[in-house]
Amino acid sequence: MTLKYLIQKEFLQIRRNAFLPKLIIMFPIVIMCVMPWVMQMEVKNIVVDVVDIDHTVESQRLVQQIAASNYFIFGGQKATYAEAMKDVEKGRADVILEIRDGKYLIAANAVNGTKGSMGSAYLSQIIRPTPQPLPVMEGSGYSQGQQVSAPSLTGRAGGGSLLLYNKGQNYKLFMIPALFAIVMMLMTGFLPTLNIVGEKEAGTIEQINVTPVSKWSFILAKLIPYWLIALFVISVCLVLAWLVYGITPTGPVWLIYVLAMLLALFFSSFGLIVSNYSDTMQQAMFVMWFFVVSIMLLSGLFTPTRSMPQWAYLTTYINPMHYFIDAIRTVFIRGGGLHETAHQVLALAGIGTLMGCWAVQSYKKNS
Repeated sequence: MTLKYLIQKEFLQIRRNAFLPKLIIMFPIVIMCVMPWVMQMEVKNIVVDVVDIDHTVESQRLVQQIAASNYFIFGGQKATYAEAMKDVEKGRADVILEIRDGKYLIAANAVNGTKGSMGSAYLSQIIRPTPQPLPVMEGSGYSQGQQVSAPSLTGRAGGGSLLLYNKGQNYKLFMIPALFAIVMMLMTGFLPTLNIVGEKEAGTIEQINVTPVSKWSFILAKLIPYWLIALFVISVCLVLAWLVYGITPTGPVWLIYVLAMLLALFFSSFGLIVSNYSDTMQQAMFVMWFFVVSIMLLSGLFTPTRSMPQWAYLTTYINPMHYFIDAIRTVFIRGGGLHETAHQVLALAGIGTLMGCWAVQSYKKNS
């Protein structure tokens, strides 16, 4: 009964806060409706300047193919290479294609290495009569075992390629499930931490510490409301993914909730640990931000983990966000179930339990 009243107290505090209810509603909406559009790792809209010295039928056909491509923006034909280079220097063009004596020179602005290399590779696929398939990288938005050809605008692909799982090569399908981790990070990591530290600063937590309320009851009363909020927010994210993007999980939905709650266990335990060792809101915010950003960047959310240095890749073995993202993409895209994600589920449960024990042990209650 004591736990029940403590949980009611937490919900009353959340309702009385003018900001928290709005944040709980607006944050998943913003994340799901804005982030998939701005977090695009696909290389498109590459501005190409063409220097056509030959002026042959073949060279003009090539220029038309570039202009008609969805991957390029035709920056126009320039009289000389020097003129095109001025556009690159001023940031108005990304790639220069010079056609001279039946030969092609591709000069790419490599300030953005990815955009420069991919832009030159795309152009090479147009020029070459037999394009070669590109290797698929982990975290690139394509499924393992899939071969992807760079865009062949002439339709003269050599051989064939088999697209597995994400057949439409939809990058949003790859990114949206992983955004659930960011929502869980805020709802079950930051909010409980700031709540507890805020009570420390206000002095109200000392009033509870001198009561007969047990350590377990106090901790559960602080965390359970945010776990329930996390379940609500995950449901909102699933509905938004379906309504806005037409994306639904091909695997069991209940497994998504299991994965979300295991990640919530980790973040809430980690937040409790931070709050136990922090005396001010600023201190807690700084520590949480440092560790959470590190966890997020090393999780494979934005970059392939296999592309990291060896020491950074080894951290993924103890990174719960990496296991969550890997598992939820398996459920969403590949239709995997508990058998396919057992490794990630066990890892999340183990790390979350370990952090939970540390959180309880580090909390000091005055009796």
